[in-house]
Amino acid sequence: MKSHKKTTDALKILHQRYYQNNPERLTELEEAFVNDDVARKLNELRTGAGLSMRELADLVGTTASVICRLEDADYEGHSLSMLNRIATALNRRVKVDFVPITPDVPKISLSHDRNRRSQFRG
Repeated sequence: MKSHKKTTDALKILHQRYYQNNPERLTELEEAFVNDDVARKLNELRTGAGLSMRELADLVGTTASVICRLEDADYEGHSLSMLNRIATALNRRVKVDFVPITPDVPKISLSHDRNRRSQFRG
């Protein structure tokens, strides 16, 4: 009989209960990470350029509410076209990277550093 090692780490418990052996939930989690990553990068790019949402919107030819939506981690409608418009306005380019999908998520951390997604992957 296999003994299950108990843990008091709340994040590990949540992962075991809601995500482990649940590919659909893991896919949703990965999508949430991607949306969060895009939103954070857009915010860092805009604030790093010293621009308000309205100023960036004017440069891109859209409204401040669109920029606000794009910087919202819950927004799922990022288009490559809009990302390219923003990048061009800020003298940048968009870089797309395809990475392998890992089947499980052994390590869990709520760290807010730039490598936070990799902490969920082992």
